[in-house]
Amino acid sequence: MTQPDAVIETHELSKRYRGGQQAVDRLSLCVPAGSVFGFLGPNGSGKTTTIRMLMGLIEPTSGTATVLGHAMPRAARTVLPQVGALIEGPALYGFLSGRDNLLRYDSADPTADPRTRKARVAAALDRVGLTAAAAKKARAYSLGMKQRLGLAAALLQPRRLLVLDEPTNGLDPQGMREIRTLVRELSADGATVFLSSHLLDEIEQVCTHAAVMSGGRLLTQGPVTDLAARARGRLVVTTPDTAEAARVLKEHGVDGLEVGEEGRVSGEPPAGDLADLNAALVRAEVRVRGFGLERASLEDAFVALTGEGFDVAG
Repeated sequence: MTQPDAVIETHELSKRYRGGQQAVDRLSLCVPAGSVFGFLGPNGSGKTTTIRMLMGLIEPTSGTATVLGHAMPRAARTVLPQVGALIEGPALYGFLSGRDNLLRYDSADPTADPRTRKARVAAALDRVGLTAAAAKKARAYSLGMKQRLGLAAALLQPRRLLVLDEPTNGLDPQGMREIRTLVRELSADGATVFLSSHLLDEIEQVCTHAAVMSGGRLLTQGPVTDLAARARGRLVVTTPDTAEAARVLKEHGVDGLEVGEEGRVSGEPPAGDLADLNAALVRAEVRVRGFGLERASLEDAFVALTGEGFDVAG
């Protein structure tokens, strides 16, 4: 049943390619209106295939996808004018300037008002920080500048939904911060943002909701704070007696021990009352200056769900 406030919704959505590869397996996803939704998954998890089905670029093998209340790909002509998308990097004309690329994109949009075209192009360039490079040929753009230009193309018109596939790819740290700020501004303006990224900290900083994919299947979805809360944080002990503390912790079932700088010893907390563990350290005459659980991150949640580290090839 369709959720009334869902901007994207899929039910048992699947894609199997001719060679037999199951790229997406019975995906049921719900993206709330007004959310910044992070779509996470390692290489081969089915993220890009899902996005291509949502945008009507490929047909699903089975299941359904609804975008802005309309079934896709059947309603693509109705839906896509309301969607700004950056998928697998922007398609640019290298012989044209950045500005002329945007003018051409806009002129191909039958809903765009030609009377305001130049002003809207200038505003989009300014919003992604490309005004100074607007006259430069696109072939001379760096990867990061091309990503910015692709974002500018997605922002030429007000959009109810923005679908961004790795929008910070190729950007330096400053550029990444600027794009994160832009995503927050777009959300504040009322747009729903569906953001695919391999950068877990990026998702945690900018997204309100997230879904985790692995092997074509959805592992979990929900508010980012809830996903992180499901993973138990690491136990952190601060002491000048790090070697003795590590020995006691290991004896009492703490796995994954790491001894860091400034007297920090951390590990995966065992089941049971942590007060007993603290008492064991005191009995062993370990001078405990700090003892507690560190808040779990989205990365901790991902590892807990998949049993593996995050593949940055995304």
